[in-house]
Amino acid sequence: MEYKQTSIDGVYIIEPKVFNDSRGYFFEAFKKEEFEANVGRVDFIQENESKSSYGVLRGLHFQKGDKSQAKLVRVVKGTVIDVAVDMRRSSPTFGQYVAVELSDDNKRQLFIPRGMAHGFVVLSQEAIFCYKVDNVYAPESECCIRYDDPMVGVDWPIASQEMLLSEKDLKGVSLEEADCFE
Repeated sequence: MEYKQTSIDGVYIIEPKVFNDSRGYFFEAFKKEEFEANVGRVDFIQENESKSSYGVLRGLHFQKGDKSQAKLVRVVKGTVIDVAVDMRRSSPTFGQYVAVELSDDNKRQLFIPRGMAHGFVVLSQEAIFCYKVDNVYAPESECCIRYDDPMVGVDWPIASQEMLLSEKDLKGVSLEEADCFE
């Protein structure tokens, strides 16, 4: 695998080596020793999967304090634009974001360390999204930044009228109002 540091410290695009032949393909999706040598130690404790249709936008979510989560995300089917927003006030990239296309074709993964908000929008008819986390879901610690916060300025590739958002995501706060990391 190739590990590419993005413009935000700690956020990595991971490109697997895919072996194709007439039967299909094979690749290593996660190799702990190699991951730790390139990114650092992360103890993933759970893996989640979601299915969404075109236009579904999930995010921008994060958990506060000792309930924060690092994530290793990938798409098993379909195509999404995946976004990580730096929520660490002490970071030189605070409030900035990285956007990466993840798909079943490119098989890329994105590692998102603790201290980030995360979200994605589905560009294909449907997408199956898979992610490992290093901490359990804690609804009492969950926060949501609005997907359209002008301070962050995510350039989503579809029009807002095409987006399908949950009630929770529509009620997200601005970056300025968010309970950020130090």
